[in-house]
Amino acid sequence: MAERYGAHRVRGSRGRFRCGYQADMDTDADPTEETSDSLITVLVALVANGLLALAKSAAAVATGSASMVAEAAHSWADTGNEIFLLVAERTGRRPRDDEHPRGYGRSTYIWSLVAAFGLFSAGAVVSIWHGVDQLTSGGSETSFLVNYVVLGIAFVLEGISFAQASRQVRGAASRWGLHPLRYVTRTSDPTLRAVFFEDFSALLGILLAAAAIGLHQLTGRPAFDAFGSIAVGSLLAVVAVFLMRRNMDYLLGEGLSPELRARVLRGLLAHPEIERITYLHVEYVGPQQLFVVAAVDLVGDDREHDLALRFRRLEADIERDDLIVDAVLTLAPPDEPGLAP
Repeated sequence: MAERYGAHRVRGSRGRFRCGYQADMDTDADPTEETSDSLITVLVALVANGLLALAKSAAAVATGSASMVAEAAHSWADTGNEIFLLVAERTGRRPRDDEHPRGYGRSTYIWSLVAAFGLFSAGAVVSIWHGVDQLTSGGSETSFLVNYVVLGIAFVLEGISFAQASRQVRGAASRWGLHPLRYVTRTSDPTLRAVFFEDFSALLGILLAAAAIGLHQLTGRPAFDAFGSIAVGSLLAVVAVFLMRRNMDYLLGEGLSPELRARVLRGLLAHPEIERITYLHVEYVGPQQLFVVAAVDLVGDDREHDLALRFRRLEADIERDDLIVDAVLTLAPPDEPGLAP
């Protein structure tokens, strides 16, 4: 995953615990700032796609271009997706309660999955179906200048949205030392991943549509325009399936890589009350939200009643970390070996 554990602890006068985990940010960064960046990225994409959906639809009606119809379907699908992603951002930030002790973070993946399915059904299927229909019917003439102007404007607006998403991706990737593309495929933030790949596919789709319309103009064969619609739809299908798969991975309980798990272990072992850990389970329960289960041996030799109280206090201390929504600790069996980072 594109998150990291700084393997440190911070103890102030009240002994506050930090496991050392920082997701997509520097150790001194504020998680709410990262959430704000994601919200801005989604809003920029929503405005850009909404304007483009209207412009492309008007051009598709005026020109009859199959590729432009595909681009209009693409933009409408993206516009609807951004609304779902805004819902995902809102619901995922709800605090935990008695019915949801690990918070509502996974709802972000549910709404992002709905958005990805919308991209597949409203974008990919419609574009491919329309392209095949135009191919079998022989296609129609089109006004090339109108299409080029609209596609040019679309490229600029999509470029602005993609620049915003790329800025957030590059900033987080550089702090983790990853290539931006590798980072965005692994991050636990589904809205950032969705906007990035949707905008990237939108730019590539515009180029495919422009090439198809250009070949139609040069050869006089409308079939190229129809092939452009099929190509755009196929591109959307690949992106949509990828996004659906990643959201499903997190809904099923995405775990950490061995390297990151080791950093979590080091952070926990650094706590002054923990002497040994024999079992550790960490999984994502939302964007930059972790659920931790550990079997620990505490410092000292307390009675059972006092030990239970210490466990509860230690769990509460661990959950003070902004990125750990739930921690469950159990007593480590004396005959089991301790885990080493």
